[in-house]
Amino acid sequence: MTTKNKILGGSFIIEDIDADSIVIPEEITEEQRMIAQTTADFVEGEIAPVDEALEKLNYELTVEKLRKAGELGLLGADVPEAYGGLGLDKVSSSLISEKMTKASAFALSAGAHVGIGTLPIVYFGNEQQKQKYLPKLSTAELIAAYCLTEPSSGSDALGAKATAVLSGDESHYVLNGTKQFITNAGFADIFIVYAKVNGTDFSTFIVERTMEGVSIGPEEKKMGIKGSSTCPLILEDVKVPVENLLWEVGKGHLIAFNILNIGRYKLAVGCLGSAKDAIEYSSKYANERTQFGRTISSFPLVGKKLAEMNIRTYVMESMVYRTAGLFDVGLADVDYSAEDVGYQSAKAIAEYQLECSINKVFASEALDFIADEGVQIHGGYGFTQEYRIERIYRDSRINRIFEGTNEINRLLIPGTLVKRAMKGELPLLQKAMKLQAELMELRSVNLQFEHPLEQELHLLGNAKKIFLMAGASAVQKYGAKLEQEQEVLSNMADIMIGIFAMESAILRTQKRITLQGGAKAQLGVDMTVVFVQEEFSRIAELAKETLAAMETGDTLKTQLSVLKKLTKSSINDTVKLKRRIASRVIEAERYVP
Repeated sequence: MTTKNKILGGSFIIEDIDADSIVIPEEITEEQRMIAQTTADFVEGEIAPVDEALEKLNYELTVEKLRKAGELGLLGADVPEAYGGLGLDKVSSSLISEKMTKASAFALSAGAHVGIGTLPIVYFGNEQQKQKYLPKLSTAELIAAYCLTEPSSGSDALGAKATAVLSGDESHYVLNGTKQFITNAGFADIFIVYAKVNGTDFSTFIVERTMEGVSIGPEEKKMGIKGSSTCPLILEDVKVPVENLLWEVGKGHLIAFNILNIGRYKLAVGCLGSAKDAIEYSSKYANERTQFGRTISSFPLVGKKLAEMNIRTYVMESMVYRTAGLFDVGLADVDYSAEDVGYQSAKAIAEYQLECSINKVFASEALDFIADEGVQIHGGYGFTQEYRIERIYRDSRINRIFEGTNEINRLLIPGTLVKRAMKGELPLLQKAMKLQAELMELRSVNLQFEHPLEQELHLLGNAKKIFLMAGASAVQKYGAKLEQEQEVLSNMADIMIGIFAMESAILRTQKRITLQGGAKAQLGVDMTVVFVQEEFSRIAELAKETLAAMETGDTLKTQLSVLKKLTKSSINDTVKLKRRIASRVIEAERYVP
């Protein structure tokens, strides 16, 4: 199950994507369903019975269960078969990550190990390093942690102060420094550590816990994810053999940022699983709780909440599996045994860094909304630890900080697009210039739509025009100083996120209609219609605010006039549609696609 042709990262903003070119959850294979079910069975059989003990941060139990997951192959999905893993596609590994979320903080322990902990060696390790570490990482005989953040450098990762000095006989590097907020630090055996060689060349090292000078600080007292270990890593004159340098001196930034790209995508997958869990807990509670002589699920405002939770989850799911399909094609040609595997991996992952940031921002904020509404449906009980929704609510908050804050990612999204355009990788500026001439001659017309999602496709096309119009104005006005206009960049990012989200939902639903027929896809149509209408209205407001921040007088009036023509649309009865969606969720007592 892969897309037919490789799609360029960021090209969705200037091109129309065909539904056949994306991957959707409805077409997962029987083998992939079995992988997902194996994960669900593991969580139910191995984690659920000891959930409270894990939540109290029991190192031994966490390690024991990680090794049990390793025995089942659940930790080796992204590791090539040649190195003891399963070498699965990204759709399959995403299903594992999604199903693992019911394990709460244990899912984070597993996710950090298989993702940012192991993948640096998978993608950037040499043959010797892969043979030495990957088989044991796949079984959790060794457990990994990722060490980038420092007490004085979070979002500014390259501002790290940890140092690595090559010994006189060139046999080892001497590492000094402190890493902060390290997931799995309490029990990890292997640390992927970033330090500056000679204080300047940002580089990556595989550090073993048993090396002299390695010590672990106390556990952080966290708001959520309490069952996961989070400690400082302290390095005092640690002698790391030169063969433990990952890739090359000075290439650490490429490893760090590309692993963060994968981490952002994986985080979105985790948010998807948690969102589904929140809907299940909330819909079941709403059907059990009675007030004023009736179940609260029968009240329209409760139904509205469940509908909106379900809609955002549908869109999130559409985005996540679309992106998994992009990675499956992009990484298909990487030769993991080649000498230049680092360059191959960096190029393949970097292709979709923009989409990874979009997934991360949308999913983390959608889950926060969903978890918050879930607590509200539970009422006072949602504020107690007796109900699982309280834990989902607390645990969700870190996602907007993890893997680069959402603010940083919002700056990266348009910034990455402009850089790609400047390198000639995307004809963004040519499209924008061509559109500017067309917009000056734009006429208001009465639009008639007859087929499902026809209006939504029209609005999507206009949203792309709105982005290009506002983006071209920003580039022309600010030039190289655009990066200082963070409010404008943030708005442009939100428009791009909205476009990717709308398009993902539309394309998925189109493909569902083809695969399943209109009747079976009707709920998807309803959710897509509601989301596109509401998101398009938000995009229109963002564009208005952005244009007003850049222009005044007649220029602004002209641009607002064009914007008004582009935002003309008919209105659907979203109240009726949300009631219809809610009834399906309430009946099923779970997320319904």
